[in-house]
Amino acid sequence: MNITFLTVGKLKEKYLKQGMEEYKKRLGAYAKIQEIEVPDEKAPENLSEEDMRIVKKKEGERILAKLNADAYVIALAIEGQMKTSEQLAKGIEQLGIHGKSKVVFIIGGSLGLADEVYDRADELLSFSKMTFPHQLMKLVLMEQVYRSFRIMRGEPYHK
Repeated sequence: MNITFLTVGKLKEKYLKQGMEEYKKRLGAYAKIQEIEVPDEKAPENLSEEDMRIVKKKEGERILAKLNADAYVIALAIEGQMKTSEQLAKGIEQLGIHGKSKVVFIIGGSLGLADEVYDRADELLSFSKMTFPHQLMKLVLMEQVYRSFRIMRGEPYHK
């Protein structure tokens, strides 16, 4: 299986980079892992609704340009479906069984994702009703995907 983590913005924090490198290494035993970072759109703090839409649209165009037509796309969104780790594992397993070997997880920028990205997504996934920094969510997502593969294989993993 090919798993891609497609995110907006460059990761800067050393501790997050270290954590992601660890999970990327662990995941390598189960799947081919790729990370793609698209640039975030620079924007001032106080944006109008229209300015926010424009920023998300520009970031969305960068995201969509990186997606293959045959990819199964899971976008992280606060309004998405919440799942247990076991449900996520079952979902990833079912994708493989049904020939969906290219899975792309998308994490948007600080303003979220453009409507066009939501429209392209095959599934919306939520980790919580709370808002988290998108860089931190990338680490949490990688850990959960790793946990999913451990669950699928019946391997022990800390609960």
